[in-house]
Amino acid sequence: MSARDWGVLFVLCGAIFLEGIDVAMLNVALPAIRSELGLSTGELQWIMSAYVLGYGGFMLLGGRAADLFGRRRMFVFWLTVFLLFSGLGGFATDGWTLIVARFVTGVAAAFMTPAGLSLITTSFEEGPRRDKALLVYSGTAAGGFSVGLVVGGLLTAVDWRWVFFAPVVLSFLVLTAALALLPGSPRPDRTGERVDLAGSVSVTAAIVLLVLGVERASHTGIGGTLGTLAAGLVLLAVFVAVERRSASPLVRLGIFRSGPLVRANLSALLFAAGFFGFQFLVVLYLQELRGWSTLQTSFAMIVIGIDAILSPTLTPKLVARFGNARVIFGGLLLAALAYALFLPVGADWTYPAMFPSLIILGLAFALAYGPLTIAATDGIEEREQGLAGGLLYTSFQFGAALGLSAVTAVNVAATDGDAPAALLDGYRAALVVPFAAALIAALVSAFGLRSPKRAAAVVTPGPAPR
Repeated sequence: MSARDWGVLFVLCGAIFLEGIDVAMLNVALPAIRSELGLSTGELQWIMSAYVLGYGGFMLLGGRAADLFGRRRMFVFWLTVFLLFSGLGGFATDGWTLIVARFVTGVAAAFMTPAGLSLITTSFEEGPRRDKALLVYSGTAAGGFSVGLVVGGLLTAVDWRWVFFAPVVLSFLVLTAALALLPGSPRPDRTGERVDLAGSVSVTAAIVLLVLGVERASHTGIGGTLGTLAAGLVLLAVFVAVERRSASPLVRLGIFRSGPLVRANLSALLFAAGFFGFQFLVVLYLQELRGWSTLQTSFAMIVIGIDAILSPTLTPKLVARFGNARVIFGGLLLAALAYALFLPVGADWTYPAMFPSLIILGLAFALAYGPLTIAATDGIEEREQGLAGGLLYTSFQFGAALGLSAVTAVNVAATDGDAPAALLDGYRAALVVPFAAALIAALVSAFGLRSPKRAAAVVTPGPAPR
């Protein structure tokens, strides 16, 4: 790749690293935030849920906005918003200020992230150069989350507010580099197109309600959860009806005729459910049952971050040798193996006993995440690359929320009391969820094994409305 290519990739990797480290650092800092601000359990949960709602709920709209209003323009603007509201979180003196700051930060990330991904897929032609760029990008995303676990613990030991101020500094550096290195682009030609306001409102409200229903399922009654999910599904049906009649739809429904795109999104949803659900259970096991500190837990989990090294080094070679579909399938099977090895976890397991599961999961992430990104964007017209990225990240985010809720529900149902043996029974029962999710994801991806090489056909949206 040329120096210009590396410059563009440097900026976009900086942004996705920022998003990963921001989420991970906050997870580590929550106990300290609760202690200083005197937050209730409900307020603490809403600090996490607010970001998830903003990020997952607006991701699809964010991806389409990048296509319609300019990818560089959307990236720079929302990176600036991310910077400002991260700073606001650091100055918060009450829970609701922090909740609002996290919600807007999540919305900003929802617009910034698919814009960044589509800048890669439109700056690098489809083929080995784009694949390499996407794999470097995916490795950086995972590296940000892994580094954030440790850095968050170190910063929280000084003052939890630095968990919010550190992203401000990093955001400013990325923003400065973006203004200097990202090439300008003409405003997209939207002749004959109108902003699909009805579609935008209905799909955003639908996704927010669906994510909210899943995210809060373990904290609210079944009636409230089912009501929220039902309202989300009704709005989703309204959205589909609106799109079928719209001359300029927010989401061209024909995009779902792409088999690789649908498989990639379903596999991504299931993979994220297992990946984040498993890590949540491991953290509970280490801290609740074993009594490990936050920092000890962070260092134990950082081995999963091996994917940050393997994604840009090993994965491109495997994709070139075996094809994208086979690498995804192998990665998902490795994830299932990692979860299976942890199923018989004991009350006194040593770290070497846990290590195989964690290192294999890091390898699995390296083989699955980047190639899923390639599969979800290959063969999609340039003017729909933002939409494709938004769909993929929506699947990841919804899958993460679904996985966390599922393992929490099973864990609570299977735990009978506070005794160590009861806690262990709950963890073991809940660990079946990520194992099953990985197996189903592998089954879904297996349908792509008949076409191991890059598909030659392009999913064409047809002429733009006049």
